Amino acid sequence: MWTKQARRSAPIALLVFAIAMTGHPEVASATTPLTVAYAGSMGAVMDKGLGPRFDSMHASTFQGMGHGAYGLARLLAARQQRADVFVSITAGPVEILQKAGLLGEAVPVASTQMVIAYSKHSHYAKALQAARHGGKPWYEVLQTPGLRFGRTDPAVDPQGRNIIFAMQLAERYYKQPGLAAKILGPVQNAKQVFAEPSLLSRLQSGQLDASSGYLSAAISQHLSYVPLPDEINLSNPAMIARWYSRAHFSIHQPNGKAVELAPQPLVFYAGVLKNAAHPRLAAQFVDFLRSAKGQELLSAYGYSKPKGHALWPAR
Repeated sequence: MWTKQARRSAPIALLVFAIAMTGHPEVASATTPLTVAYAGSMGAVMDKGLGPRFDSMHASTFQGMGHGAYGLARLLAARQQRADVFVSITAGPVEILQKAGLLGEAVPVASTQMVIAYSKHSHYAKALQAARHGGKPWYEVLQTPGLRFGRTDPAVDPQGRNIIFAMQLAERYYKQPGLAAKILGPVQNAKQVFAEPSLLSRLQSGQLDASSGYLSAAISQHLSYVPLPDEINLSNPAMIARWYSRAHFSIHQPNGKAVELAPQPLVFYAGVLKNAAHPRLAAQFVDFLRSAKGQELLSAYGYSKPKGHALWPAR
């Protein structure tokens, strides 16, 4: 029979034994929480696909944190939020964390393209479906009086910037001067701008008729969409210098400073944060995203492989 002292010492002894057996205190508990901060458009693939699959392979509990990638990067850089892994679309948010000393190398894990998503409940659904198959041009349908179009905030979210770039390129491609302003209004348009995690939910519920979107998110959430040509959808790396670079606009950052913006490839980058609570598990998650199983899941949710893209920053 154990003495009182022995009973008090037993939990400590068991913990020491577990750490000694594993060589690392991270895996001493039954499951280890893994916090992944990701671009808000990835909610479905992260929370329903990658997170659960990773947990089934490791003693982990996936905890997702989805938000506009720029806004999320600034929260992490200011130490107002903490995560183990950061997954961003485009390299801009990655650079914020690198400048803050919180992220080293980030690796490409997937890519996507811009589309126009629309609600099947919309009065304009038939017109947009016809536009997909060569009917009235999609950009003319979006200018229909009364049509409710949604997008995200270009100050905090890459998608909010990318739809503006896409519309500017559409002006040139279709030879339609002023097209971007006719569809989007001003850069900061409170009537159109919504938080990224809620944008497609509003579309699904019928609160919006159409919205900006990524092909990956539209497929993940089973939404109807109008595909856009390579000259507009920002998916072709070969077009960055000679064509995409023609799109640009200025915006005021949260600190009030104006900055000139230009398109970046629609690539998703993942990296382990330097203040990660569980760096070894975080590295395993990044490896999982690049593995055959991870890529299979990403593909099932509408993501493409990031062909031709190197590590960020480029070596």
